[in-house]
Amino acid sequence: MEWKVLVSPNTLLPVLDDYIHLLVEQGVEVITPPDFTEYLSEDELIPLVHDIDGAICGDDRYTDRVLSKAKKLRVLSKWGEGLDAIDLEASKRRGIAVYRTAGALTNPVADTVMAHVLAFARNVMSKDASMKHGEWQKFPSVTLRESVLGIVGLGKIGKAVARRATSFGMEVIGCDIRSISSEDLRENGISMESFSEVLRRSDFLSINCDLNPSSVQLIGEDELNLMKKSSVLINTARGEMIDETALVSALEKQSIAGAGLDVFEKEPLSIDSPLRQMSSCLLSAHNANASPATFDYIHRKTIDNVLRGLRGE
Repeated sequence: MEWKVLVSPNTLLPVLDDYIHLLVEQGVEVITPPDFTEYLSEDELIPLVHDIDGAICGDDRYTDRVLSKAKKLRVLSKWGEGLDAIDLEASKRRGIAVYRTAGALTNPVADTVMAHVLAFARNVMSKDASMKHGEWQKFPSVTLRESVLGIVGLGKIGKAVARRATSFGMEVIGCDIRSISSEDLRENGISMESFSEVLRRSDFLSINCDLNPSSVQLIGEDELNLMKKSSVLINTARGEMIDETALVSALEKQSIAGAGLDVFEKEPLSIDSPLRQMSSCLLSAHNANASPATFDYIHRKTIDNVLRGLRGE
């Protein structure tokens, strides 16, 4: 075999047998981690990277410390978009190419945001739980046409969420640390507001920005206190953007009405996390991106990317 490639995304590993021929036929020896896990830590990666030429990775921690041990590494092919787990400066310094599948997850994640919005607006969880307890109780609900959706982060996913929301008649407001053109805002039905105004006005607040130094702990006690008591916080981006302790406190005090969370500060979410016990929370296991067609595309694209990097294309 010409090259050795570590394949570790927990989305690709269960179906790797269906795709491994795409690598083997190009002279690649495929290695996989000994255990199936959410992501590989520094200590788990270090014994695996010393002689690899490339890697197809998920949210594995390719830090400077790990990269310093990977003397032959030429390419990192990220399954998905977020590159926050990869030390990009260290990669550049060592001449390691970094690829991602930008935009591939936009539609399933945007659909998931709207699923959360609809579930809370129509009080779906309470109605279902009541019926299953043998009750015949009616619950208040709101229509989306009478609701304001706030979006933090107006990239591809944020704009896709806005388009879906406006089709339901929602008023959409948003903010971003980047400049967004007036044409972009108009085409997607978004009114630009300050971050604090988005917090104050939103009935539903969706976090859709990248994880970077400016977005770590973006939502904490002060920000939660600005939100309406009737508002719902939705996070399908990165768990580190929300102070989980502050969120639990806000939910317990009913400072906000609920939270729809697909991502968490530490994953997997601890079995004894208070969030697991809260009826005001709608939880999923970092799964907002699920879609057979999308996954097939990303599996193939990440393989193509790693081969391009190995060939120096």
